[in-house]
Amino acid sequence: MRKENRAAAGAAAWQVVQNTRGDISVWQRVKAVPRMIGARAKGHYKELTPAKFAGMILLVVYILSPVDFIPELLVPLLGITDDVGAAVWLTTMLLGESERFVTWERDGRAQEAFDRDNAGAGTGPKKSDRKAASEN
Repeated sequence: MRKENRAAAGAAAWQVVQNTRGDISVWQRVKAVPRMIGARAKGHYKELTPAKFAGMILLVVYILSPVDFIPELLVPLLGITDDVGAAVWLTTMLLGESERFVTWERDGRAQEAFDRDNAGAGTGPKKSDRKAASEN
């Protein structure tokens, strides 16, 4: 990986780590990754597309693959550099997507609380009405 590419990858990762929203810490995002994967596997979190999910899995496989050790034996610096690049890319994807997942979870909990508090109050559309409207 060229020096400019490494710098660009590092800058992109740093932007994700800095967190533009400011209310979701890196630690919260890291802890949300297993929940996000579980919600995606159960079909609840559809915002993580199958292509992006497959890309994450492929990056993990690439980093852990024994075949990837061959370049590290032949050209150690190049072999380690490609692993670092893949790890930065994976980390950036996971932190960015887990931030969106935490927001999605919070929105869902807020909606559930609103529905619970307003059940039977006769204010606003019912959950089934909102669902039908969103399907149309």
